[in-house]
Amino acid sequence: MAKQQWNRRSFLASTAGGLGLATLLRGLSPVSGDDLKLDGGVARFAADVEPLVRFLEDTPREKLIEETARRVQDGLSYRHLLTALLLAGVRNVQPRPSVGFKFHAVLVVNSAHLAAISGTEQERWLPIFWAIDNFKESQERDVREGNWTLPAVEESKLPSPLDAERELREALEQWDEAKADVAISSLVRHHGANRVFEVLAEYAARDFRSIGHKVIYLSNATRTLETIGWEYAEPVMRSLVYAMLNHVGEPNPAKSDLEPDRAGRENRTRIGELKTKWMGGKPDNQATVDLIQTLHQANSGECSGKVVELLNRGVAVQSIWDGLFGGAAELIMRQQGIVSLHAVTTTNALHHAFMTAANLETRKFLLLQNASFLSLFRDAAAGRGALQERHIDRLESTVDSDLQGAGDAMVATIFERMGSDRQAAAQMAMNYLSQGGNPQAMVDHARRLVFLKGNDSHDYKFSSAALEDYRSLSPVWQKRFLATATFQLRSSAEQTRPLTQQIQNALEL
Repeated sequence: MAKQQWNRRSFLASTAGGLGLATLLRGLSPVSGDDLKLDGGVARFAADVEPLVRFLEDTPREKLIEETARRVQDGLSYRHLLTALLLAGVRNVQPRPSVGFKFHAVLVVNSAHLAAISGTEQERWLPIFWAIDNFKESQERDVREGNWTLPAVEESKLPSPLDAERELREALEQWDEAKADVAISSLVRHHGANRVFEVLAEYAARDFRSIGHKVIYLSNATRTLETIGWEYAEPVMRSLVYAMLNHVGEPNPAKSDLEPDRAGRENRTRIGELKTKWMGGKPDNQATVDLIQTLHQANSGECSGKVVELLNRGVAVQSIWDGLFGGAAELIMRQQGIVSLHAVTTTNALHHAFMTAANLETRKFLLLQNASFLSLFRDAAAGRGALQERHIDRLESTVDSDLQGAGDAMVATIFERMGSDRQAAAQMAMNYLSQGGNPQAMVDHARRLVFLKGNDSHDYKFSSAALEDYRSLSPVWQKRFLATATFQLRSSAEQTRPLTQQIQNALEL
C-alpha cells in the first residue's frame, strides 16, 4: 500500500485483520525441532517469523519506529508484529539477574496488547509501537551486560514425550536449569498448552524472588500465546522456565532454607488444612473486610492462615478474592511506587493462574500464596519508606455538590486533580462512581493517558491489570478498587511523551 493511500479506513482494516486469530492458530501444529534452525548455537525461528524478528533485532533504535510504520502501511498485520516482538524479546533479553528490570521488554508485551485491543481504534497501534521501542532499550542494556542470547536446544538430550513431564517436574524441584530446558522443549512439542500450563502453574509462584515477576511471566506469556498461536510456544516456554529457576547469588534452593522459599513451603503444607468443600461457600462482605484488615499488618503465615480460616468457615472464594484485590489496592494507597504496584500486577497474575488451572491443589496453593505475597509486598514497601495509615474499607462516598449533573465530564477533573493531590482524586472518584458515574468513562480516560503520558513498562502493566481486575470484584468493592487506582495511574497534568508524537507521526494518526 503506497504511503499516500494510508488512511483511517486502511489503518482499521489492517488492525482488525491482525486481531482475533487465536482460534484458527490453535489448530496449527507446534514448531518442530527442524523448524528451529541452528545458527552458531542460537535458537532460530520458523521462516514465517524469523525475518521480522531479525528486522526488530538489527534495525537501529532511532530508525525502528519509522521503518516498522512503513511495513504496517504495506500490510504487516498486528498479530505478526506482536509475534515477532515477543520472540525478539525472549531471544535477546536475559531474565537475569532478576526477572524484571530490562526483562520488562518481554513481561510488558501482553499488557501492551491488552491496552491495544481495549483502546480506541485510532490509537490501537500506539502501545505495540511503544513496546517495540522499549524492547530496543532493553536489548541495548542486555548487550552492555554481556549480550546474552537464547541458545539452541540440545536436541540429543530431549527426553521422550512420555518422560517429558516427569523430567520437567524433577528439574524444577531440583532447580536444574539444563535438565528443565530440554524437558520443557519436549513437553511443548508433544503436549498441548493446557498440560504445559498445569505443570508450570505449580511452580511459578512458589518463591518470592523478583517480587512476583515469575508468575506474572507465566500469566502474560500464556495469554499472549493464546493470541499469536501455540506453535510459537517453545522458545517462550524455555525462557519462562529459565526465569522461574532464577536464584542468582544464592545457593541451590532445593538444598537450602532461604527466606524467599519459606512461605511457599509453609503453604504447601497448609493446603491440607482446607476442607473438602472449600469452594462451596457463601458471599460474606464482613469476611472480606476481615481479610483486608489482616493483610494490613499480619505476617505471611497469618495472612494465608486467615484465608484457610475463612474458607473453612464457609466463606465464598469470591469474597476471598475481593479481599486479596482490596489488600493489593490498599497498599497502593499507603505507598505509591514500584513495590506496591507489583502487589496489584502479581495479584492479577495469580488470579489468572487460579482461574485457568484445573488442578484443585494448585488452585489452593495459588490462593494461599497470594495472601502471603501481599504481606511480603507490604514489608518490602515498608523497607523503602513509611506506609500511610490508609484503609480501603473505610473509603466511602461523601456528598459532593460538584457532581450534580456533572456526568462524564467529571472524569477529566478527577485525572487533572491526580497531578496535585491523589488522595483527593481518589475521594472524588469514589464519589463520582457512587453517585452513578460511568466506570467505563474512567477506564477509557485512564487508558488514553497511558498512551499519551506513559514512559515506563509499569504504566502499561499496572493499568492493564487494574483496569481489568476491577471487573472481577463484587459490585460493592468495584468502586473502591477503581477509585484507589488513581494513586498510581497517569494524570492528565503530566507531560505528553515525545515518543508518542513520534509514533503518531510515523503512522500518520
